Amino acid sequence: MELNQRVEIPRSIDKVWQSLNDPLILKQCLPGCESFELTRENTYHITLVAKVGPVKARFNGEVELNDLKPPYSYTLSGSGKGGVAGFAKGSAVVTLTESNEVTTLMTYGVKVSVGGKLAQLGTRLVGGAARKMAGEFFSNFVRLVCSDPEGKLEINLETIEEI
Repeated sequence: MELNQRVEIPRSIDKVWQSLNDPLILKQCLPGCESFELTRENTYHITLVAKVGPVKARFNGEVELNDLKPPYSYTLSGSGKGGVAGFAKGSAVVTLTESNEVTTLMTYGVKVSVGGKLAQLGTRLVGGAARKMAGEFFSNFVRLVCSDPEGKLEINLETIEEI
């Protein structure tokens, strides 16, 4: 499954970039994340609980930040195993464009694939779960960067393309 979206963030590009590279922020943004620990430069071990249709599993895996081009883009890639549920792997190419001094346009493309029991659930269920998780991650990210813990900020994740 592939999903391309964009969102406008009322913060400077430097503030958004700094937040995209903060493991504490990334952990808070990732739905179901239980741990997000640095193992080596730009690489983290993660544990998260995810539910896809009737299958709920704890995934252990790795997230890596690659192709860093500060403060404009990077690739966030990861993979994890969920025991009998199977495995998941994916990546997100994140690009930042400065709209003006206080607004940044963040565009991201997410690709996800699964195997094992998860793959048996079908593309529709897996795609829906991946879309939901990406939407929650980036909405949470915008709220944290904008110091909006009560969710008063209206966030519009504009879908560019979905495959």
